[in-house]
Amino acid sequence: METITSRQNPLCTHLRKLAASASYRRRCGEFLCDSPKLLEEALLWQGALHTVISTDQVPLPPIPAGVRHVRVPEDVMGSVSPAQTPQGVLSVCGMSERPLPEKLTGTRYMVLDGVQDPGNVGTILRTADAFRSDGLLLVNGCADLYNPKTVRATMGAVFRCPVWSCSVETLAALLETSGLPLYGAALRSDTVDAREADYRRCAVAIGSEGRGLSREVLDLCDKTVRIPMSEHCESLNAAAAAAVLLWEAARNTL
Repeated sequence: METITSRQNPLCTHLRKLAASASYRRRCGEFLCDSPKLLEEALLWQGALHTVISTDQVPLPPIPAGVRHVRVPEDVMGSVSPAQTPQGVLSVCGMSERPLPEKLTGTRYMVLDGVQDPGNVGTILRTADAFRSDGLLLVNGCADLYNPKTVRATMGAVFRCPVWSCSVETLAALLETSGLPLYGAALRSDTVDAREADYRRCAVAIGSEGRGLSREVLDLCDKTVRIPMSEHCESLNAAAAAAVLLWEAARNTL
């Protein structure tokens, strides 16, 4: 185990860059987890754990051989942690190299269209994992999966549930090849009550809170669904809407 006491140490610089830059994360093939819970999940689900950084005050599970373990004082942890209130443990993990499949062979998928809030993307991934979705597809500039805020919101689902980023054109071809209907959370002439849709095999699309589904994704939808709610409410948060639809899709199979 190493000890680092300087905020200017190259590892500290690396950690700050991982927290701040998506392009740097992609170049390095690494991302940052910022809690004991995420370290436990990485160990449990065999995430590619490269480095563990911790303070003396935090108890740790056994760190596997070959994983770099560094102790730092609290002031150094505060300088490198992306959290406002550091929990005393950071983990550096390798990004999962998961190529887009040629065909979607599962039963239910979630499509996120331009959802740019990292907390929403992470929460939706966590919910999709809880309700046994077969994967998440990101189109039109969604928040980076490996942003520390996204990773934190997944509560470990980032190590379990498949996620792919692709263009709308690639999504359209993939859905057609897979024989998978797409249901959009939107209002249109063919909109049905979300409780009445057939979710036995489908993909469900959620748009951003500001604009909803983009026209190009809406044009791909075989039908649209509406979540019943009070007349004085205009819409739900993207993560809340996804949770309702994922639950509705899974409630007869859980």
